[in-house]
Amino acid sequence: MPNDFNQHVIDKFRANNGRVGGPFEGARLLLLTTTGARTGTPHTTPLGYLPDGGDRVLVIASAGGSPRHPHWFRNLLARPRATVESGAFTYEARAVVLEGEERDHAFARAVEADPGWAAYQEKAGRIIPVVALYDIAAGGPPNINADSPGEALKVVHDAFRRELALIRKEMSSGDGGTLGAQLRVNCLAFCQGLHNHHTGEDMAMFPFLADRHPEFAPALARLREEHERISVLVEDLRRAVSAADAEPATARTEVERLTAELEAHLAYEEQQLIPLFQAA
Repeated sequence: MPNDFNQHVIDKFRANNGRVGGPFEGARLLLLTTTGARTGTPHTTPLGYLPDGGDRVLVIASAGGSPRHPHWFRNLLARPRATVESGAFTYEARAVVLEGEERDHAFARAVEADPGWAAYQEKAGRIIPVVALYDIAAGGPPNINADSPGEALKVVHDAFRRELALIRKEMSSGDGGTLGAQLRVNCLAFCQGLHNHHTGEDMAMFPFLADRHPEFAPALARLREEHERISVLVEDLRRAVSAADAEPATARTEVERLTAELEAHLAYEEQQLIPLFQAA
């Protein structure tokens, strides 16, 4: 069973689609449910994570700098499959412990973004493991933590809003002369997630709505046009953060341009689609 503090965080996380507040305000958190190595029972743990692009995120088995590996890590060694709750989505994941240079590179990115990880490493007296959690593709639509299509749309949009707000905060508080490696990854992961979301809408949701609600054609045409404009801004941000000599000022400019266009788009899409879903 989780301790009282962890259980409070878990309850708040699930009740607010990943928003916890307090000491975790603005933190990237997930809930990881592992299977007990000895008991075979499920155990849920709130953890900070690092975006890593593609189909995986990283979690670090620091245990607050304890000399012992945390229980969740030992569980994954015995059964390297877990359930991940991101706030917006719940999915099954395959756990892989990073080794050698790959682990060191990932941990260095984490330390660059938050020196607290280095303090944990020094205190622990052990090599703190880094674990990649790979999303196991299940087929069909994603499992969104919502009870209706309208709520699902808002939950996903709010997840994008929170991540973009975090990136903007990281851009403004970082070293003015350099663009940190983890911040680059955060931007690229956000761009990929947004691209995937809009592609899914263009290929599935919008044709479905167009077939059943032909009177909605003007709104769908506008939403598609906005997707095209946003895709250009996403590509501009990708280029800005991928360049070997990436300029923080340029990256910040591209983030602000994308933010302005995306916030207006999300608001319009909610205004148009949520009432439609509710009526259906």
